[in-house]
Amino acid sequence: MEAQIRTLAEKKLIGKHIIMSFTENKTFQLWSGFMPRRKEIKNTVDTILYSLEVFKEGHFDNFNPEKTFQKWAAVEVTDYKDIPSEMETLVIPTGLYAVFMHYGPATDAHKTYHSIFTEWLPNSEYTVDDRPHFAVMDERYKKDDPASEEEIWIPIKNRA
Repeated sequence: MEAQIRTLAEKKLIGKHIIMSFTENKTFQLWSGFMPRRKEIKNTVDTILYSLEVFKEGHFDNFNPEKTFQKWAAVEVTDYKDIPSEMETLVIPTGLYAVFMHYGPATDAHKTYHSIFTEWLPNSEYTVDDRPHFAVMDERYKKDDPASEEEIWIPIKNRA
């Protein structure tokens, strides 16, 4: 597994979120509510979709798949001047990320995440940072198509 280490500039997002856990996955429900309304967001930067997880500090210490977190469906915007009703804002702060490519259907993404957290991260000079984790779904993303590709961005910092 290979990672590109990148510094992300701050991003402003508008979207919707839901509280869920890994054992009670509500991703389909979230995206089903967001996609029909995404065109209401007028000041988008591009057509890229962001699937984000916002974890509480220490979420991965003594990992428990029943711990809850915020799951977001969002798009990047230039500013927050026009926020559609029932949508919210989220800022991804500037920071260091390890970026991985997931190849294949979205249903297999858990395998890529498993490799990141059990193989790459423990053998790297980094640890997880407390910033949003996210996947970038651009024109290469085709959901359950075996030819689908998406970028997975994991916030990192140097080990202390």
